[in-house]
Amino acid sequence: MEIHLNAKHLKITPAISTYVREKVEKAQRYFDHIIWAQVILFIEKRSHNAEIVLHAPQHTFRALATAVDLYSAVDLASDKIDAQLKKFKERLKNRKKHNQARAAEAASDGVLVAPAPIRAQVVKQPVSPMTPDQAAAEMEKLGQAFRLFQDRDSRQINVIYRASDDSYKILQPVRKTGRA
Repeated sequence: MEIHLNAKHLKITPAISTYVREKVEKAQRYFDHIIWAQVILFIEKRSHNAEIVLHAPQHTFRALATAVDLYSAVDLASDKIDAQLKKFKERLKNRKKHNQARAAEAASDGVLVAPAPIRAQVVKQPVSPMTPDQAAAEMEKLGQAFRLFQDRDSRQINVIYRASDDSYKILQPVRKTGRA
């Protein structure tokens, strides 16, 4: 993990730098996917502030702490980051357990739950013998999306509809032969 240490209105001593790096590196105990960390130390109105920002894939963790001295501010910010990481890791564990439990429950049942049946309204339409051209004209006249008709020549029940390319298509039922 890369650690960037910045300071505003104060000088970073080697002791402070070492202390901050140790505190931030401890965060990897809770979450080892941290790519880099940014620590900003600054003094504002007689108080010492420490801001720690950890960058991980798809997540950023941030903690800001204020204290009387710099070491206490770093400790407080580090504790806040640790708490955030613990909570995040626990959330990941719970999500994983929940998903595993759901999968195990589904597998132990051995039965797939069928979706609710579709309730379709039955519409009765009189079928009269006509040519496909007459069926298309009737469909357009009535503003229908499709038209059920009996082919005048074959006496077979067909459905005519307008395809997406604005051409007419006819559905003809065919008996299925053999086993699938």
